[in-house]
Amino acid sequence: MTDSAAQTRFRIDGMDCAACASKITNAVRRVPGVEDVSVSVTAGTMTVRHAESASLEPAILRQVNDLGGYTATRADAKAKPGNDNHGHDHGTHEGHGHAHDHAGHSHAVSAGSHGHDHGPSTGGAWYRSRKGQLTIASGVGFVVAYAIGKAYPQLAAYAFIAAMLIGLVPIARRAVVAGFAGSPFTIEMLMTIAAVGAVVIGATEEAAAVVFLFLVGELLEGVAATKARASIQGLTALVPKTALVEEGGQTREVPADGVKLGSVILVRPGDRIAADGEIVDGNSAIDEAPVTGESVPKRKGKGDTVFAGTINADGVLRIKVTAAASDNTIARIVKLVEEAQESKAPTERFIDRVSTYYTPAVVVVAALVAVLPPLLMGQPWGEWVYKGLAILLIGCPCALVISTPAAIAASLSAGARRGMLIKGGAILESVGSITAIAMDKTGTLTEGKPKVTDVVAIGRDERDVLSMAASLETGSSHPLAVAILARAKAEAVPVPPAADASAISGKGIVGRVGRLDLFLGSPAAAAERGMISADEAARIAAFNDEGKSVSVLMAGADLVGVFAIRDEPRADAKAGIDALKAMGITPIMLTGDNRRTAEAIGKSLGMEVRAELLPQDKQRIVREMQAAGKKVAKVGDGINDAPALAAADVGIAMGGGTDVALETADAAVLHGRVLDLARMVDLSRRTMGNIRQNITIALGLKAVFLVTTIAGITGLWPAILADTGATVLVTANAMRLLLAWGH
Repeated sequence: MTDSAAQTRFRIDGMDCAACASKITNAVRRVPGVEDVSVSVTAGTMTVRHAESASLEPAILRQVNDLGGYTATRADAKAKPGNDNHGHDHGTHEGHGHAHDHAGHSHAVSAGSHGHDHGPSTGGAWYRSRKGQLTIASGVGFVVAYAIGKAYPQLAAYAFIAAMLIGLVPIARRAVVAGFAGSPFTIEMLMTIAAVGAVVIGATEEAAAVVFLFLVGELLEGVAATKARASIQGLTALVPKTALVEEGGQTREVPADGVKLGSVILVRPGDRIAADGEIVDGNSAIDEAPVTGESVPKRKGKGDTVFAGTINADGVLRIKVTAAASDNTIARIVKLVEEAQESKAPTERFIDRVSTYYTPAVVVVAALVAVLPPLLMGQPWGEWVYKGLAILLIGCPCALVISTPAAIAASLSAGARRGMLIKGGAILESVGSITAIAMDKTGTLTEGKPKVTDVVAIGRDERDVLSMAASLETGSSHPLAVAILARAKAEAVPVPPAADASAISGKGIVGRVGRLDLFLGSPAAAAERGMISADEAARIAAFNDEGKSVSVLMAGADLVGVFAIRDEPRADAKAGIDALKAMGITPIMLTGDNRRTAEAIGKSLGMEVRAELLPQDKQRIVREMQAAGKKVAKVGDGINDAPALAAADVGIAMGGGTDVALETADAAVLHGRVLDLARMVDLSRRTMGNIRQNITIALGLKAVFLVTTIAGITGLWPAILADTGATVLVTANAMRLLLAWGH
């Protein structure tokens, strides 16, 4: 680089498949001063890296718009719905066009890519688009030509040529423009050669039919691709367009994307929450199913976090906004998935490399089929030129090129809708092949919040014992105190104020409730104040053996209560571990916690435990597992486990929609479900199976039609089905992943 690099981001309307990136990438790279181009088909964005001093925006916009079928605008400029510059066809586009800084990625699809006069985008009916209208016109022209041919046979050839030209003229124009822009081997070029060649050998009816079928196939492909794009963008529709903002005692309705940080919004029962925030007043059940897939509403109150797009079920809430509209949980999920879809999987990169040479090779083979039999064996020229033209159409790699990215885009979108973020195709491939999974304990296998598991009352009622302990702990933020207070709140026991409460460093807390002098602390400190019987000592030891911390309550010199507290496994932890084992994956717990607690949790979950580890120890163990031939995933919180996450083949962050969970590691389970780890592996394996099916469809159809064409069984119009038909089939097959996983 001769100058410091700058990034300029653009929205591109009209891209419907991965192969579209090739024409745009090749064209923009020809603009003087451009250093790198990164195109995201799914996001509809392009990031251009160029010299800091260069002002290339007008040249880049012109280069993209002149290709035909695409419209480029600055990412920070608001596109007008239904914009139809230069007569290009894209309908209305509702994509949000997040701009991403991914200059390092290469997004050139193969030289054998194709461009489309793109029809339906995410808004607008297909028949209102320029592409839809062109297809209809071509079809009407074909029917009229057929009728003329029946009525006036001597005019049939001219009628079919005229019908063909309705669709072929724009196709040929795009072929020429793409050729000059650096993409000579496009489907438009192959179509133009085949149609003109068919006219030359007198197959005018088939030439018109092929052009019409090509337009139909491309239209169907655009519709299928639009559904894929709309899947993840549909998440943004969950956020309401307006919010009720409270200011100076008044409430007014404002656009949701204009709500400022720190504002307080009012959310009525039944309304969707318009922004990420923290409840400052009110209590309600929050239905998070639209965002997390969790079917049971969560009861939330003052101090709890809520997410944009979730539904307030039954209470009035006042919420302090903590994230701007462009940075709320849903917007970040959409952005991260779009970025991930730019990252190519190894299979996709391999197919791209193959298809770079594939299309020129097809052109050579088609030419040899057309020329060699007549020259060497005296075969009829017309018959073999016809077969050569059919092979041109059969050989286009469109379906092959899109077979992998279509499946990956569908999977990344489906996973995100279930709270599973996977950052790119390469990661998605890797997840399915893991053979071992190393998991942190606190906050990953467990809730990360200690809970009172057992309350033992001695000589008193259990509620009285809990009430006294909660009185002493009122106001404390210590995790054990929080656990006791939470248990008291859950059981609705009265918590009278304690007098003269004070902490004794390292031992516990003393105070007076009513006429009783109380002490709550460790069993060792309690033994200094009074007797603990052998039976109670044995019970305390049993709790300790189960990995539970024990606090005891003394009234004077008498032991009146024992509290066992432990950070409990997540509700689905056992089921999640069992599911991983059933998939042939070995789980292991790596934790810095004490051995007794860790082994108690590990035993209940049925997994191997390595405890009392430092971060570097976790990293070392991951390396040892890899050296033993295992492919290892590491699951943790994304901060304490950073070295091990980096060392693993796949690093997975477990979190609840936090920045760390969203932005650290290779993948993230946003909603803390251990079962989602098994679901992520299953999604990966389903995706790789889908990709194999797609490649089989793409190559299988071509092979069948190649044989039947050489044998003289099929001709030009079935040949076009081997390309556009296969592309539609491949895309539709990939969309099955959305149907299975998108809800």
